[in-house]
Amino acid sequence: MTTDMEKPAKSSGRWHRSLALIAIFAAMLIGFGVSWAAGNFQQVEYWRYREVAKHDHNRNDFTQGLLVHEGILYEGTGQFGESKLQRIDLSTGRVLNSVSLNKQYFGEGIAIANGELFQLTWKNRVAFVYDPETLRLTRTVRYAGEGWGLTFDGESLIMSDGSATLRFYDPKEFNVQRRVTVHDGKRTIDDLNELEYIQGEVWANIWHQDKIVRIDPETGRVKGYVDLGGLKPLSVRLNREAVYNGIAWDEVNRKLYVTGKNWPTLYEIQVTE
Repeated sequence: MTTDMEKPAKSSGRWHRSLALIAIFAAMLIGFGVSWAAGNFQQVEYWRYREVAKHDHNRNDFTQGLLVHEGILYEGTGQFGESKLQRIDLSTGRVLNSVSLNKQYFGEGIAIANGELFQLTWKNRVAFVYDPETLRLTRTVRYAGEGWGLTFDGESLIMSDGSATLRFYDPKEFNVQRRVTVHDGKRTIDDLNELEYIQGEVWANIWHQDKIVRIDPETGRVKGYVDLGGLKPLSVRLNREAVYNGIAWDEVNRKLYVTGKNWPTLYEIQVTE
């Protein structure tokens, strides 16, 4: 026969066992959560800049694309009736040669891929392809939507269109290979403008912001920001359209250049954490 005194003892034992199981289950959940977080959460980093040198820049040039190739600065400019593509001697600022676009085209981003120089247009849905040395037009390619920034990662041409999406193109056929959405956590980053591929990252100007966003090209995840606040020349600070736009990486000499639309100066900078 079971006495009344024994019943609470057995009930208490079952209760303790239940608590133990709950604790074990909770620990498993916490461990899983920590493991998931460690694998999926990566902190966004922030950098500042240090000015290294200044170079003259034609303030009449509405900079839309910028790159350095074999020691030469290439620049594509915009505005209807004023758009052009030019090769510039970095040391002197002298224009070596240039070509103008027909007045119906608004020039945008530029990139060199596999020995060809590509220049986008804003709303015409056409890119012009040139010989990089002579700037002789060799062909044209078509694409959907708007063209803003352009860069080359060694395999694909990467294009921005003012949204949070980067499109990857095959340089030969100019077919879309894939797309990524640029995001900082759950927040998408719109108004991506001029692009540059730097040591495994896509760097992008954000239209009307004084910072560069550094992007993982595989996932679209924002790895960090470079704050360029204060770099904009005083002479153009009241001009709302004289925005930061132009990033050029000299891979051979490890030099980084930035400028903006209608700026009188091209800056060489170093990025510091």
